[in-house]
Amino acid sequence: MSSILHQRSTHSSLANSYPLSPRSSSSSERSFSIFSPINLLVLLCLIVILGVFLPWMNIQESIFSTSKVSNTKWRQYSLAEAASFVARNGTVIVCAVSQPYLPFLNNWLISLTRQKHHEKVLVIAEDYATLYKVNERWPGHAVLVPPAPDAQTAHKFGSQGFFNFTSRRPQHLLHILELGYNVMYNDVDMVWLADPFPYLQGNHDVYFTDDMAAVKPLHHSHDLPPPGKKGRTYICSCMIFLRPTSGAKLVMRKWIEELKSQPWSKAKKANDQPAFNWALNKTAGEVDLYLLPQSAFPTGGLYFKNQSWVQVTKGMHVIIHNNYITGFEKKIKRFREFNLWYVDDHTLESPLGRI
Repeated sequence: MSSILHQRSTHSSLANSYPLSPRSSSSSERSFSIFSPINLLVLLCLIVILGVFLPWMNIQESIFSTSKVSNTKWRQYSLAEAASFVARNGTVIVCAVSQPYLPFLNNWLISLTRQKHHEKVLVIAEDYATLYKVNERWPGHAVLVPPAPDAQTAHKFGSQGFFNFTSRRPQHLLHILELGYNVMYNDVDMVWLADPFPYLQGNHDVYFTDDMAAVKPLHHSHDLPPPGKKGRTYICSCMIFLRPTSGAKLVMRKWIEELKSQPWSKAKKANDQPAFNWALNKTAGEVDLYLLPQSAFPTGGLYFKNQSWVQVTKGMHVIIHNNYITGFEKKIKRFREFNLWYVDDHTLESPLGRI
């Protein structure tokens, strides 16, 4: 009995000698609770979130930084640099495009790709959105020559914006000629059905197409047609091929002069084509001009409206122009009706892909 009492006394004194403080007890409980299943799950989630989102934020920042540097590069890209990059066998194919026309650009490019001439294409962007978009998908194939016209009005036919857009064309073409290149210009509401280059026979200065829908003989003259009722010809400025000769440069300079003398006004909603015709008519005696065959390069007023002629000339068509109609939706609808709107099913054939 005395020994049991002695043991109790000993335990009691030990407990009094080493009491457990409230703080040490709390700490023990906390260290235990940190490793509870709930806290471990929260910790794991934090690790996953940091592991996923921090690298993504760095990637996003890197992409934004790279995009900014790339955009600066393309802003500084010159017409001379661009022409040198795309030229093949001394030839550049040029189009001028603002953002609303990107679907037409893609459709046109698909048709050129099928003829294996797309690599020599230079897109003259008429707004920065187009410059960045094309060069993002197809680096080096777009250039912007400042100042950029207003992208919102440049696509409206008959507007001052449209005039400003088209009136820059001869300046671009003259610059490329002065760099020493052959240059072909196309509107992008055109489609290539065959290779046009075999038709650019001889060494003429300027090659062009007639915009009249009246049927010509299959073997018509290649001279500049006689003037119409307005005292000038009706040549289309939609498809032009120029060699870097003094004659071709003279026509471009005269075209620029005519545009300056016939500015846009609300009363007279001018475009670039009458000025181009006056330039051809006034320099005809000094320049070697060549009218391309109508059967190969028909205007839209003939190809889309005269099906008997289309049947007679079947297999001869090279480039089709979707003119004699205005409005994006109407042009697209007509292209679809004639199975010439390739964007729907063949967009991946374009160097731009799906845009």
